[in-house]
Amino acid sequence: MPAQPPDRIEIRAADDDAGAIVAFPYDAALVERFRARFPAARWSDHACAWFVPGTTAERRVAVWLQRELPEPLAFADERGRDAFSFDPIESDYLEANGDVIVRTPYSRTVIDNLRGVPWAAWDREGKVWRVPYRSLEALRSCWLSIEIAARRAEPSERKRRREELKRSPEFADIKQREAERRRKRLAVPTSQLPPPGRPVMTVRGIVVVTGSDGELVDVGGADGAEAAAVTEDHVWIFWRSPTLEELIRTWPARREPDMPERARGWWQPTLEELRAARRKAKSIERAAATRSARLV
Repeated sequence: MPAQPPDRIEIRAADDDAGAIVAFPYDAALVERFRARFPAARWSDHACAWFVPGTTAERRVAVWLQRELPEPLAFADERGRDAFSFDPIESDYLEANGDVIVRTPYSRTVIDNLRGVPWAAWDREGKVWRVPYRSLEALRSCWLSIEIAARRAEPSERKRRREELKRSPEFADIKQREAERRRKRLAVPTSQLPPPGRPVMTVRGIVVVTGSDGELVDVGGADGAEAAAVTEDHVWIFWRSPTLEELIRTWPARREPDMPERARGWWQPTLEELRAARRKAKSIERAAATRSARLV
C-alpha cells in the first residue's frame, strides 16, 4: 500500500473499459479481504487506487463494497440526499427517488459523462441511469454538459438542425461527401499501400483494408483532406470496420504519427485511438447480442 492511502470510497470504470478503478479508506483487514475476493487486483500509483480487471469488475466490486462498508455508504447517501434537498438539480431529465434517476434521449455525450460519475449504473429494465446520492457532487459537476447534450438529442431539435442543413448552400457538397464515405474506400499513394487485414488509423477512423480494384484516384472524386493530399499517383482501397477482437490484438504506436505518415493517409493507431475504437466496437457487439437475444 502507498504511504498516503485513499480516504474516500469510489468506484468507476477504467479509461479503456477493461476493468474498474476502486478506492476506499485504508484498513489492513479490509485490504486483506479485498485481495482475497479479487486476487487479480493491482495497486495503481498513478490513480492512487486499485485496478480490478474484467468487464464486470465495476458491478462485482460495487456489490462487495455495499456488503463490506454499508455504514459509510449509507452515511454518504444520507449526506447527499440532504444536500439535494437543500440545493436540488432542477431539470426535466432528472427525478429524485430512492436514487437520482436520469432519463434522456440517446446521446453519446450524456453516456460518456455519466460513465465518469462514480457508482452511476444503467438500469436496463427502466432504461434510465441511476445515480446514488453519494455521487451527487460528481453528477452536479457535469450536469450542464449532460443537459445541453440531452436537449440537442431531442427529436424535435435534431429535426430542426436537419432542416437548417438542407437549406444551407453547403448541403450538396455534404451529400456528395457522405455518398463517398458510404462507398467505404480511401485514397492512398500507390507507393505506400497500407497492410491488408490489419487495423490502421485513417481519416475515417480505425479501419481494416480489404483490397483494391486498382482504380486510380481522380482529384475531383476525393473529398476534403483526401483531395488536398493527392499530389502523386493514388489508388482507391476498400475497407471495413475492425472487430473488437482485432482491436484488442492490435499493438498501439509508441509515438504520435508524424506529418509524412498523416500525409500518406494511414498510420499505426495510438493507445487513445485504440481505446476509443474498442469502446465503440464493444458497444456495437453488445447491441448486436441484445438484438439477437430478443429474436430467440
